[in-house]
Order: sequence, then structure tokens, then C-alpha cells
Amino acid sequence: MQRTNTNDPSYYHKVVDCQWGCPAHTNVPEYIRLIAQGRYDDAYILNRESNVFPGILGRTCDRPCEPACRRTRVDGKPVAICRLKRVAADHKSDDIKARLPKAPAQKNGKKVALIGAGPASLTVANDLMPLGYEVTIFEKFDRPGGLMRVNIPSFRLPPEVLDEEIAAIVDMGVDVRYNSPVESLEALLATKEFDAVFVGSGAPKGKELEIPGRRESDQIFIGIEWLESIHFGHVNSVGKRVVIIGVGNTAMDCCRSAKRLGATDVKVIARKTRKYFKASPWELEDAEEEGIHILENLQPVRFIIENGVLTGMEFDKFVSEEVDGKLVQTPAGREILPCDTVVLAIGQDNAFPWIERNIGLEFDKKWDMPVVDKKTFMSTRPGVFFGGDAAFGPANIIWAVEHGHQAAISVHQYCQGLPLTERPPDGMTLASTKMGLHEWAYSNNYSGAPRQKMKHVEMPKRFDGMSIEVEEGFTEEQTRAEVQRCLNCDVQTHFTDNLCIECDACIDICPVDCLTIAKPGDEADLRTRLMAPAQNLDQALFVSDPLKQTGRVMVKDENVCLHCGLCAERCPTYAWDMRKFVLSWPHASKVETPAAAAR
Repeated sequence: MQRTNTNDPSYYHKVVDCQWGCPAHTNVPEYIRLIAQGRYDDAYILNRESNVFPGILGRTCDRPCEPACRRTRVDGKPVAICRLKRVAADHKSDDIKARLPKAPAQKNGKKVALIGAGPASLTVANDLMPLGYEVTIFEKFDRPGGLMRVNIPSFRLPPEVLDEEIAAIVDMGVDVRYNSPVESLEALLATKEFDAVFVGSGAPKGKELEIPGRRESDQIFIGIEWLESIHFGHVNSVGKRVVIIGVGNTAMDCCRSAKRLGATDVKVIARKTRKYFKASPWELEDAEEEGIHILENLQPVRFIIENGVLTGMEFDKFVSEEVDGKLVQTPAGREILPCDTVVLAIGQDNAFPWIERNIGLEFDKKWDMPVVDKKTFMSTRPGVFFGGDAAFGPANIIWAVEHGHQAAISVHQYCQGLPLTERPPDGMTLASTKMGLHEWAYSNNYSGAPRQKMKHVEMPKRFDGMSIEVEEGFTEEQTRAEVQRCLNCDVQTHFTDNLCIECDACIDICPVDCLTIAKPGDEADLRTRLMAPAQNLDQALFVSDPLKQTGRVMVKDENVCLHCGLCAERCPTYAWDMRKFVLSWPHASKVETPAAAAR
């Protein structure tokens, strides 16, 4: 193996597993350290640079960072990254407003239209307004937020949290035109009012289930439409026996909403076994805590309608087993479940009836989705961009945010006459955390504390209304314990080859045997000759240049390193150092315009 190129930002970025796993590349370890120091405002602002909505995502994020968390390799439980994000949002001060982005008085002469006021569009506005753009949002509802507002129940996401974080963007001077659905993209483009258009309209169409009886009752609903009706007050009651078809996160919102509307018997129906559920594990846990029954291995056959009234559903039953890693289901008869209401939550589709097919904007033949460049987010019609669910189908809010960041770069490039493929590079800084012989600028003491459990509102009280937020947030004591569980994976072990005297002190003290001085070889060979065999091929090996004493190389298995700093503390020649890595991820504000370059 050649020496590892630690000058490439992606190397250390991949080592910070939580940040690498986050679509928006949030600097997780740093904001956790800021929370540990009680610097909630600083933690919030750092969060907001990448994910834009810390309070919203601290309650609703799908948490791709947590399965990646290195802490799981120690005790099986990741740091509660998402919940700590909420801590910063809940405890920030009013002074935070002075630190939020602002739009300049002098505009740059370019106008951009955004379709839909969901997370993707709001992120584009957040990034473009400070650059002097005039931004107009066309929103079909009477308030902003998109599916964040109308499809996520307020017992999970209070409206005041939405209002505050959206206002931070809109109050920069965004022209939001409410109750203004775009009914013709061709007509909007024909006005020539805008230099670019971004489509962030989401995936607003719930999937249907066309089986016998579907059109014979008014008590069969589409999940996202039903949640929307609850939000606007059009639905305020439900049958006592409710069946939810589907096991995604929308299904979890539906079944928990049904309980709050008065249902006493709520069942969620899954076609496969729990391993294949799309809902997040914590969403399933919260639903089951509230007495919701999740039934596996059932496939809908028909709705049972008696005298025009829905009385039940019939299902095919299966017996499931894993064969060579694949699910094999064997028919096992049929089953009838009595019910008064059925909610279909089996997925969402995009719907673009308002985009004409003759305006140079291509749609693929398989899914009837717009053809969108995955790097630039531009469609085949120059100047028309897509992001969020509207671009590549339903995903979590954090994905929509990152789409918005990257689309904003493209919109900016397009409006300034620059090539869209020329993206601002990612970069990094590395700064030593050494403060003394045995003193570091971060806490490297290992905490054995277990993951903290979120406290919930007591069971009877939480059903008193749709607006009672179930999760109460971490207490001060819980926060103090949870932040100490972070392993500071952004504080990197940095090795300087020519300072090493091969004394083996670092190898002797390493608590997880991640260091080895070995004869050079290819990667497959080296992985077998380390102090502990490096079996996780997804995590890199660090390999030095040949050392001057023997020509051997220093090898480190990044997979098991705890970033404890003992190697650097023990090293007598300062060959090892603990350096804090900070990633610079491309955003529109980092694109150099021709005017800026001329200065």
C-alpha cells in the first residue's frame, strides 16, 4: 500500500462516521462538545450552517448519522445525536437572531422562483437570499413548511418550532405567495420574470390500493391526505377499530393519530417481517408503547362492505423464513380483521400534472419522473432545477436540505453564467489540540454511561389532544451524560513519519490494538498481519511511508480507534498528535462570483 493521503479531505471525513453518514455533513462531534460546554447558541449556529432546521430535525430526522456512530462498536448503542440537536435548539437564547443570515440591501439583479415552501425550497432561499437574490416562493397552502407541516403531526413537531425556524428564512425578505399553486410551468416560464426556477414540490400523491371494495366506502383514506385533513381540521374523529396498511414512518404517524382521534383498537398491517419494515425503529417503539398492534405477514385481498358500511378487511396470510439470506413466504390461508376505518400508507408518488411535456423538460419512461442531473440538480430544460422528493422520490427532510444546498450552488452558477459542473471544492483544516504534556483541548476520558432514554409525556395525558408533544426532551442531567458518550471522532490521530523512532510505546498503550508497525505489503495482506485483524473493509487503513529505522510502516485500523489520544500522549517524539478536523463542505456562499474574483 502507498502512504495514505491525509491531505484529501475525504479521508478524515470518512473517519468521522456520523458526519460522513449525514447527507448534509453536519459537524456532529463539534456541536456535541459545544453543548457539553453549555454553549447552546454556538451549537445551534453550527448545526444550522448545514442542516438549516435544528429544532425541526432534532425531532423528526431519520438519523442516518446514528447507525454510523462509532459508539455502536463499543457498547452497541449510538450517541443520541438527533436528541442532542434538539437540546441546542430548545436552549438557545433570543440573542441567536443577531447571528442568523441576512439579505443585503443591494440586490444582485437576479430573480429566482421556488415552487413549494417545503424544506428543499426553503434551503435554497436560505442560501440565495444572503447573496442578493430576489426569491419568490409559490405555495399552494396558506402557510409554509410543506409536508413538514401538514404530514408530521404536531404531537411530534409543534407548529411553533416550524414557525420559528421557517421565519428565520422568510424574514430575510422572501416573497412568499400563499394559496398560489403553480398550475402551469410553461405559463410561469413564459412570464420571463425569473432567471431560474427551482421545483421543490415534494411527493404529494399517496399510493392507491385497488382491490375489491375500495370505492364502496367513505371510511377508506390515503395516509398523507388523511394527515393533511387532520392538520386543517377537516377530520376530527375516526372509527373505534382502525387498520393502517403499511409500515413506513407515515403509517406510524397515521396509527398514532388514530389513537388521538378516539380509536381504541389500532392495527398496523405489514406484508413482510419486521426486518423489512421501512419505519424507523424508534417510530415503531413509540407506536407500540401507545398500544398499537403491528401484524406481520398479511397481504390485503379485499375490503368487506356490508350494506354500504365498511366492516372489515380480508388478508392472505404467510409463513416467513430466511433462506440463504432471502425472505421466503409460504401461503398459509386467509384472515379477516374487523374494522371501521382503513388508512392506506403504502408509499408516496410524485405528481406533476402541471408540468407540460412539450417544454423541453424530459421525463423518464419507467417512473414518469423528471430527468434530473444528480450532481447539478438541473433538469433537461436549462434554468429549471429540482430537489427534495420532487427530484428523486420520497426521502427524509435532511436529504431535501442537502439537495437544496447543492441546487442553490447550481442556481447561483447558472444565474452568474458560470459552468454548473464547476463546484466549489470541499476542504478541511487540521489543528492540534495539544495544550500541555498531558493536557488536550477536548475531553478524552471514556464514559461508560448508557444511552439516555427520552422521557415521554405520561400515557393518559398524551391522548388529550393532537398538539401535546410526546417527547419532553433531555433533562440537564441526561444531556450531561449523553454528550460524554461521544468519542470525538473528529479529533484525528495525525502521524508524522520522520519523527517516529519505532519505540512501540503507542502500540503498547493502545487500548483497542488498532496500531501495528509491520513490513509493507498490499492491503489484503496487511489486514491479516495487524495486532487485531482489520475485517471491516468499509473503513480505511492508515499506512505511513517506510519508517527510517527499519523500513517498516505504521498501520492504523480506523475501524476500531477510540480517538482517546493515548498514543499521542505516550509518544516521546511527538510523532503522534491529536488534531481537530473541520470539514468545509460546498455551499452557495462559498462560490466565487466573477465580481468577487475581480476584487
